[in-house]
Amino acid sequence: MRALSHIRQIDYTVIFARDLAAMRHFYGEVMGFSLERQLSERWFEYRIGSTLLALTTHGGRFDDPPPPKGALSVQLAFRVPPPMVAACATELEVQGVTLVSPPTDHAFGHRTIFFRDPDGNVIEIYAEI
Repeated sequence: MRALSHIRQIDYTVIFARDLAAMRHFYGEVMGFSLERQLSERWFEYRIGSTLLALTTHGGRFDDPPPPKGALSVQLAFRVPPPMVAACATELEVQGVTLVSPPTDHAFGHRTIFFRDPDGNVIEIYAEI
């Protein structure tokens, strides 16, 4: 058996933010995620179920240049119960978030909405239907 076959889940995801203040506001205030801990002025962790979403800036351990503005970097998908997809869409729109795609039922069994965070990353909220 391969050692890598023992991986069971993604424990945490790190987003290297172009605009850390805007991203902190978005994930903390707009999305309402609880700040789990702040390790420094450039590292913030939000608890989402059993997973951590960390925000940091470019530099430090990985000093790659940030991708150009408008370049898609990551898509995050958050699962909710089916009736909550439309409720989340309404809540986001009230907070000024523009939906890329309104609540949509797909033949493959998902109800989805799509929108972007301040850095342009694609965010999906979905339910299995």
